[in-house]
Amino acid sequence: MISLCRGSLEAPVAGCRSCTTAVQGIVDEAHLLVGVITCHRLLQEARLSDSSIIPHGWLDGWMDSQEIALWGVADLRDFPTPQDEKGKRFPIALSMVFPMTPLVIASIQGGPNPAYADEYARVNRQIDELSKELAAEIAGRGFQARSLPATVRTDTTLMRGDFPHKTAATRAGLGWIGRHCQLITRRFGSWIRLGTVFTDLELTSGRPIERNFCGHCMRCVDACPAKALKGKAWCPGLPREELLDVQACDHWKKEHYIQYHNGHICGICSSVCPYGIRVLRQAANIG
Repeated sequence: MISLCRGSLEAPVAGCRSCTTAVQGIVDEAHLLVGVITCHRLLQEARLSDSSIIPHGWLDGWMDSQEIALWGVADLRDFPTPQDEKGKRFPIALSMVFPMTPLVIASIQGGPNPAYADEYARVNRQIDELSKELAAEIAGRGFQARSLPATVRTDTTLMRGDFPHKTAATRAGLGWIGRHCQLITRRFGSWIRLGTVFTDLELTSGRPIERNFCGHCMRCVDACPAKALKGKAWCPGLPREELLDVQACDHWKKEHYIQYHNGHICGICSSVCPYGIRVLRQAANIG
């Protein structure tokens, strides 16, 4: 049996000898550079049909069938994850990226609008439905699993949920946290929503992202009407409060945008992110 490692689209696995050998034996003249395209991507492009090559290879098929283009596996053994039915903390999370419609996000640089409110609700419904389906699929195979709601505050004082989707995503290697306190992926920018499913299913995790790639860019900080962004560059372990004044952000939204999801959305900081704007330009060029 050929053994391939599993990288992520944002954190390529360099020097994977087994991956390179396997793909070269199937795709002649591929000239694939290890470190530029991940081992997981190589597997997809070679169209290998033997699911035994990747443990629990059915996951690839499930993700493809649901058109989830970017996802990864996070090792969360060192994090306070939710508990399973036996009272044990989940060691693994599957993190999924759900892109939002670029034209809609680009339209909110002056503030949220009805189209954005509808898009926000639509994508959240999609996340919740598919996360529950994936958790049920895993449970049906004899493993523990629990989906994390797209956006539910279980701590209304600190304005937090049961676990940060962004932490699972960075540990899965899908992206980094920008100065606007949101995940940024190279493929979709920060114009996304995130889904997370915890499990005890044994999977090889991606390589965590442990630095930011925002450089000296401060566009999100300058655009924030609440002046809630502090301008610091993210690194793993940095408290959210070092990046964002949550109270100032929440107060501004409820004072100015209460008509949209009871003042729980804004999106201005994300709409001006160059990584997202690049996605819009690429879509325009393709069109």
